[in-house]
Amino acid sequence: MPEISAALVKQLRDKTGAGMMDCKKALEEANGDLAEAEVVLRKKGIAAAAKRQSRAARQGAIGCYIHPGSQLGVMVEVNCETDFVARTDGFQDLVHDIAMQIAAADPKYLRREEVPAAVLDKEREIARDRARAEGKPEKVLEKIVEGRLAKYYEEACLMDQPFIKDNTLTVDQMIRANISKMQENIAVARFTRFKVGEAAAQQAEEAQA
Repeated sequence: MPEISAALVKQLRDKTGAGMMDCKKALEEANGDLAEAEVVLRKKGIAAAAKRQSRAARQGAIGCYIHPGSQLGVMVEVNCETDFVARTDGFQDLVHDIAMQIAAADPKYLRREEVPAAVLDKEREIARDRARAEGKPEKVLEKIVEGRLAKYYEEACLMDQPFIKDNTLTVDQMIRANISKMQENIAVARFTRFKVGEAAAQQAEEAQA
């Protein structure tokens, strides 16, 4: 096993925010490979976060993001367990990042469980018809449909979207990493995305219907 230097441990700590001993153990497990050690920490963080996600989160903050030009804006409520954590710079930065994610990626739903059954049925129908038009065999159609449905979730559901600051993580994984780092349950409660002109366009569509 290669010698794990203090500088390498510090580099991993600066990158992940994990404790020094956790970073050293991860580097030892990864044989000194910094990228692999980060994966080890992520996996452990996600496992630890899962235990905390059953705890009540009734504090938090409402974050706002207005895109330059004032044509696009977002409000999001992110909850945590204590007012102390809600006031920290780390939590405030997290809320801002989530607001920016919503502005950039335009999710329609918070998580996949919220997608209406009628919408999923329509997406399955579209995916199935498209696969048939491409000449795919009937025996693999359902597998293709489920693959394309997974892609739909990545585009439409906030928690399934690739995180804009690190697309190797989903938003859900990024939040779990922060749960591990802040030692509290964290959850996105709700969000609203405003774009200038959308309300007028929707009213016009409803009037024509």
